[in-house]
Amino acid sequence: MTSNVNVLTIAGSDPSGGAGIQADLKTFSALGAYGTSVITALTAQNTQGVQSVYPIPAEFIRAQLETLLDDVELDAVKIGMVASREVAEVIADVLRRRRPRWIVLDPVMVAKSGDILVDDAGIRAVRDILVPLADIITPNLPEAAVLLASPLPESLDAMEAMLPGLTQLGAPYVVLKGGHLRGETCPDLLATPTSHEWLPASRIQTDNLHGTGCALSSAIAACLAKLPADAPDQATVAAIGDAKRWLHAALEASVRLSVGKGRGPVHHFHAWW
Repeated sequence: MTSNVNVLTIAGSDPSGGAGIQADLKTFSALGAYGTSVITALTAQNTQGVQSVYPIPAEFIRAQLETLLDDVELDAVKIGMVASREVAEVIADVLRRRRPRWIVLDPVMVAKSGDILVDDAGIRAVRDILVPLADIITPNLPEAAVLLASPLPESLDAMEAMLPGLTQLGAPYVVLKGGHLRGETCPDLLATPTSHEWLPASRIQTDNLHGTGCALSSAIAACLAKLPADAPDQATVAAIGDAKRWLHAALEASVRLSVGKGRGPVHHFHAWW
């Protein structure tokens, strides 16, 4: 007999393979989890930007979810791109009834290229419906600013000042990503139910940043899925740290890939190839 963990990504598709569903499945596989997927939107995009988005009807997203969950027992779910309130309500309805042990929400709203991917109603739906559903949210600074309707922070102090507002939205854990700040370091800020701490990292000089948010949230989901049901808070924090170190190595190894003419992807299989 063998045992494995099953992880689901609910997200949009990226034909270039660097972000979205494709990046999530690569991340799950690289970290030893079996990946499943429910597609919320089709996109026409590449490493240079997003040209158009074609949302999948909410009832077909429901059908994908219900059909999958009728058959596969999931240990963790990662939620990415959600383009409308109706889709957010469908996801929340299904996951409340058939809740996995972990739900990780990457509030995808702004692409690395600066393209806005979600309208105002979708932003409110993510904030009001999906954030309280999640165990962990992983916003970058522009996404956090959108969620809080606040200015984009330009310092570590301003970044830290956002944390209370984000925790009040309802998720027990928050990983606020600091990559948009300038400087030689690239620290993230982790809030837990009892405290908060900085997760330091050196800044890697690379343009291969396409899909880094997708990869980190998926890595967190894969690492959490491996924890026992009664794992203490320290184990959760350690799993998040493991995911961040994996992404750092994937960024360092991205120079070994040649994909597209714009922002390339991270090297999801850096430890295997």
